[in-house]
Amino acid sequence: MAEPRISAGELADRVRERVESAVDTNKEGVAAAARLIADCVAADGVVHAFGTGHSQATALEISGRAGGLIPTTKIALNDLVLRGGEDRAVLDDPLLERRPGLAARLYELSTPRPQDLFVIISNSGVNNSIVDMALLVKEKGHPLIALTSLEHTRSVPALHASGSRLVDHADAVLDNCAPTGDALLPLPDGGKLCGVSTITSALLVQMVVAEAVALLLAQGYEPPVYVSANLPGGFERNGRLEDHYTGRLHRGGH
Repeated sequence: MAEPRISAGELADRVRERVESAVDTNKEGVAAAARLIADCVAADGVVHAFGTGHSQATALEISGRAGGLIPTTKIALNDLVLRGGEDRAVLDDPLLERRPGLAARLYELSTPRPQDLFVIISNSGVNNSIVDMALLVKEKGHPLIALTSLEHTRSVPALHASGSRLVDHADAVLDNCAPTGDALLPLPDGGKLCGVSTITSALLVQMVVAEAVALLLAQGYEPPVYVSANLPGGFERNGRLEDHYTGRLHRGGH
């Protein structure tokens, strides 16, 4: 039996396949998500991005980066400590993201307004805090975009007491096209190496931002977009635009 191929080139080939799949299969999802975000920004709303574990990387891709929208904020487990006053030790729990009732506190700390929108990122889409947040967001009347792996979420048991998954509550779904377990390269012992979800998710986020800004421009609305703070005058320009959202952009732990 041939040994599994493990190399940078093999990984790049497999990533290209997943990227092409993500682009091809998300045309409707990207359009739907872009419309929701454009409507949110035009209504003076803020986009809240929530992810746990490595999905926090995608939340950072949405929130507060050069070339991205200014009215964006991220929700993270460390908000419990940074803004919620809990002891640092709470973050040492490796199963914290599965704790029932956690979402309600994180939602409260995010101080959303009725016109705000939520993007929830989870490869599996089944952990308690993820589904709890999705249920709460919809109960409060916010639009919800889910970014997940449809292959993964459909192949694992639902953990939430409702028996539902993140995708069951979303107004628009983006499929990062990652395989179950995320990793791509097979190891001799049966395991796998090198995750892909962050790569495809980042691309989908930027595609949605491009489409949302195009919609805003077509409506005659000047989109509030970050420039790099490391360009001359960039920090000051961004600060002036952020002033409009004072008290609404929470980005502790960047």
